[in-house]
Amino acid sequence: MKALRLPLALLGALLGACATPQAAPARLVAIDDAGDTVRLAAPATRVVSLSPATTELVFALGAGGHLVGRTRWCDYPDAARAVPSVGDGIPPNIEAVLATRPDLVLLYRSAQNSAAAERLRAAGIAVVQLDFNRLHDVSRLARLLAPLLGVAPAGDSLATAFEAELAGVAREAPAGCGADSFACPRVLLLAWDQPPIAIGAGSFQGEILEAAGGRNIFADLTAPSATVSIEAIAARDPALVLVGDSEPAVAGRPEWQVVGAVRGRRFVHFNPPAFGRPSPRAPGVIRDLRQALREARP
Repeated sequence: MKALRLPLALLGALLGACATPQAAPARLVAIDDAGDTVRLAAPATRVVSLSPATTELVFALGAGGHLVGRTRWCDYPDAARAVPSVGDGIPPNIEAVLATRPDLVLLYRSAQNSAAAERLRAAGIAVVQLDFNRLHDVSRLARLLAPLLGVAPAGDSLATAFEAELAGVAREAPAGCGADSFACPRVLLLAWDQPPIAIGAGSFQGEILEAAGGRNIFADLTAPSATVSIEAIAARDPALVLVGDSEPAVAGRPEWQVVGAVRGRRFVHFNPPAFGRPSPRAPGVIRDLRQALREARP
């Protein structure tokens, strides 16, 4: 009996039919801020956002309904509070995140989150790590995330509107500082007092201050924030100290009295929630801070 001979093409087809089915090809491809390539076969519909800034941005894009998890700090807009909390975002509770059965997780890019990103990818979950530190990140990440959420036109629309509004706020600023030191006051952005931590030029808060007409005395620091000494603060002699507390603790500490603005109680109390994250609300924050700086003039 002769052996049955099959044409090579037919043999290949039969062997292929017995092989393990291949995953659907990626329709959406993006490179995140960690340099990793993110591939999705279809727009994500079950998303966990692990930073307040990305949660707010997802809602601003009209994709809040896709969220199935958020951190306990994600409180804006009000609808965000209805999304189940998975705890903290740096580092996240992996088991709590996986329990939401996400198809996409949005992580703040941080050394503390790198292991979490690896574990989630090992579980078959797409992960996007994002740098969300500067105002331009709002429009940049709107354009990056919107296609992954199936709302690409909304990303372009939000980014264009945000950039236009920032430009409009800049045009409203007074021209020049003149001889009056309070026209463009030198300001200490004090994030913490023990040890003193100042906001540098690498933070969106520093950008908001500059856009509002203030001059950050630690604008030469490229990091978002850094530990500084009281002596360095005194040497830079800020006209104002911007604080979140209505009665900052430094006001009563003897060692801080070498700082003229502290000794003279020249504090600007400014702590609206939108000042705590880069968001589409930033233009309004700039206007409010500009007014607060005007009112602080002696």
